[in-house]
Amino acid sequence: MRRLASGAGFTIIEILIVMAVVGIVSSLAVIATRQARVRAAEAAALSALHTINKAQFAFMQSCGNQSYAPTLVSLGTPPPGSDSAFLSPDLAQSDPLQKSGYVFQMGGTANPDVPPACTGVQPLSGYFLTADPLTPGHSGIRSFGTNSDRVVYGDVTTFAGNMPESGAPGHGVEIR
Repeated sequence: MRRLASGAGFTIIEILIVMAVVGIVSSLAVIATRQARVRAAEAAALSALHTINKAQFAFMQSCGNQSYAPTLVSLGTPPPGSDSAFLSPDLAQSDPLQKSGYVFQMGGTANPDVPPACTGVQPLSGYFLTADPLTPGHSGIRSFGTNSDRVVYGDVTTFAGNMPESGAPGHGVEIR
C-alpha cells in the first residue's frame, strides 16, 4: 500500500497572503506614526505660542512700561535684580526661532513715545507672532498666529505677513 505525502506545511499562496497582510498592517502603522508626529509638533507649537503670550504679558506689566518686548531674545533677558527671564532659554535662543518642526517669527511696531524697558530694549506698542511648519505636511499641517490680544489662531494658510498686532486676522479660526 502506498502512502500519500502528508499535507503539513504552507503553500506559496498562503505565504504570499500572509506577507501581503503584514505589509498592509505595517503601512498603516507608519501612517499613524506620521500623523502622531504631526499632531505632537502642532501641540508643541501651540504650547510655545501660549508661553510666549504669557511672557509678553509679564514683560508688559513689569518691565515694558505697558508695552511689549520686540524679540524672543529680549524676552529671554532677565530684568535687573532677577535671575529669571520672562521666557525660557529654549524659546529665547533666536528670532526667528526653529523649534519642534516650526519656525516662530515675532514682529511689531516700535513705540518711540515710551522710554526703554528695564532690560534696555525699545518696546513695541503691539506685537504679532507666527508659527509655520518647517516642512508643511511633514512637520505640521496648520500654521498658527497670535498677537497682543493673546488669542491663538490656526489655519492651513500661513499668517506670516498678514497677522495684525491686535484683533482677529482675515483668515483662520480661534484655537481654544
